[in-house]
Amino acid sequence: MESVEDYVIVTKGLTKEYPFGGTTIKALNGVDFAIKKGEYVTIVGPSGSGKTTFLNLIGTIDSPTSGEIYYNGRKLSEMTNKEVRELRRTKIGFVFQAFNLLEILTAAENIALPMIINGTSAREREERVQELLEIIGLPDRGDHFPMELSGGQRQRIAIARALANKPEVILLDEPTGQLDSNTSREIMDYLLKINKEEQVTLIVVTHEDLIAAAAKRPMTIIDGKLYEGILESFLNIKAIEKGLL
Repeated sequence: MESVEDYVIVTKGLTKEYPFGGTTIKALNGVDFAIKKGEYVTIVGPSGSGKTTFLNLIGTIDSPTSGEIYYNGRKLSEMTNKEVRELRRTKIGFVFQAFNLLEILTAAENIALPMIINGTSAREREERVQELLEIIGLPDRGDHFPMELSGGQRQRIAIARALANKPEVILLDEPTGQLDSNTSREIMDYLLKINKEEQVTLIVVTHEDLIAAAAKRPMTIIDGKLYEGILESFLNIKAIEKGLL
């Protein structure tokens, strides 16, 4: 029988509530989740269903109202603040829809930033940055500023930055939301390559059905609850939003 030690991340009864006026909104409502090293999970759901809240909680950016999160068998709630910061800095990478690159830094400097924070030596940083630029197919773009890059190139730089400290897990919140379909496929190809070759665990929140369905393990969040598979009820919601039903 498997236990929490067999998984990179486990959540049990994860709940997040926000006060709103005189009432309370439940963004997450008792989410149970487990993912092993090297797995690739996609999560879909309507707007306001709890997708980003879930990423923020497992990414240690926010704290749950109730429930537990385990990393490699350890309860997050039992870690010290220092241990949580170390976990976030070294084991978790983030990629956001808006890229979140610093415009005053070059692509190479943006990639190097997590390593500077982590105290990596200048020589190691330089070698890792060049390695990552090769991996994402932009070996000659390191000295370019974000404004000089296309949307797809900026997102690739953001992915490289997330990989800088060789994390176990990368959390991606709508990583292709601002990109055209061809560039979206390109970005996902790089992510699948990283997942396969480096055994990095990927959790991707997406609104794109094709990206979601391409994962071996697609999931759906509706009304703060997480379900295995892409639910027909979610597809019906999308159809209604598009005026097809």
